[in-house]
Amino acid sequence: MKRFTSWLLSVTLALGWGLALAAGEPMLVVGHKNPDTDAIVSAIAVAHLKTQMGTVAVPIAQGQPNPETRFVLDTFQLAAPPVQTSVAGRQVFLVDHSDYPQAPDDLKKAEVVGLVDHHKLGGIATDKPIEVWVFPVGCSGTIITRMYDAAGVPIPKSIAGGMASAILSDTQILKSPTTTAEDRTTVTRLAKLAGIEDINALGMKLFEAGNAELKSVSGKDLLQRDFKTFMMNGKKVGVGQLEVVNLAFLTPRKDDLLKAMSDLKAEGYHSVFLMLTDIMKEGSDFLFVADDAGIVEAALGVKPQGSSIWIPGLMSRKKQVIPGLEKAYK
Repeated sequence: MKRFTSWLLSVTLALGWGLALAAGEPMLVVGHKNPDTDAIVSAIAVAHLKTQMGTVAVPIAQGQPNPETRFVLDTFQLAAPPVQTSVAGRQVFLVDHSDYPQAPDDLKKAEVVGLVDHHKLGGIATDKPIEVWVFPVGCSGTIITRMYDAAGVPIPKSIAGGMASAILSDTQILKSPTTTAEDRTTVTRLAKLAGIEDINALGMKLFEAGNAELKSVSGKDLLQRDFKTFMMNGKKVGVGQLEVVNLAFLTPRKDDLLKAMSDLKAEGYHSVFLMLTDIMKEGSDFLFVADDAGIVEAALGVKPQGSSIWIPGLMSRKKQVIPGLEKAYK
C-alpha cells in the first residue's frame, strides 16, 4: 500500500489532480467557497497526508485560485486542485470551514468523515463519529502540521512552502491578532523545510501578487475574492475582506465595491460588510450595506459615518468582526 500511495503522490504532483480523480472514488478534501490560499493548500496537504496514511484522497476546490494563491502554487510547484462543487455520494473531509453556507451545496448528500478548522464551529452535523481538528490558531496550516506530526509523516518541501505561505496570508504576515506562538514557530519550521530564507519577504510578495489585479478586476469580482456567508439568527449576512499593503490601492474602488455590495444585498442578504485591511497601517476601512447602520455600532463599538468607517487595529474577520455581529444579531 505504501508503494501505491507514493506512486499516486508522485503522479498527482507531477501531472495534476485530474488523473487521480479519474482513477476511482477517493475521499474528497475540500475548502470553503471563494477559496483563499489556506483553503486550497490545506486541501492539498490533507489529501497527501491521508493518502500516505493509506486512505486515497484528492483535493478539490469550490472555485479557481485567486492571484495570491496562483503565485503560491507556481512558486512551490503545486498543482491547483480541480474545481468541483458537487460531492453527493462521496466521502468528504472539510478544511478551513465547518458550516453549510461555505460548504458544497449538496454536502448533506455526502458523508463527512473529518474536518480541520481554525474558525468558530459551524452547524454541520453528522450521523457518525468523525475526525475533528479544531484549534484557536491563525491558520489551518498550523493545525495540519500537528496532523503530520501525529501521523509520523514527513511534510514534502512543496507542501511545506504552500503551508508556510498560507500561515503568512491568514495571519497578515504574523500581524493579525489571531496569530499565536504556535503559528510563529510553525511557519519558521515550514519555511526551513521549504528552503524559504526570508519569511517577511515572502509575505510581502504574497500580498503584492494579490494586489496586482486590483485596478482591472470588477467590483463584483473583488467583493467575492474573499467573501463568506453566515446565517445569523435566521438572517443571511455576508462579510468580505480585502487585504493590501497600502490602502491607496483600494480607495479608488470604494464606489465600485459599495455598488457590488448593494447588488449582492438585493439577492437575499440582510446585510453585506467588507473589510479593506491595510496590513502596514494595521487597521481596516469597514464598508457596510445594511438596513440598520446601528448594527455596526452594536457589533464593533464604533459609530459609522456614511457607508464606511476607518477602524484602527481591526485586522481579523473571524476574531474581531464575526463574534460581534453574532451578538448584535441576537
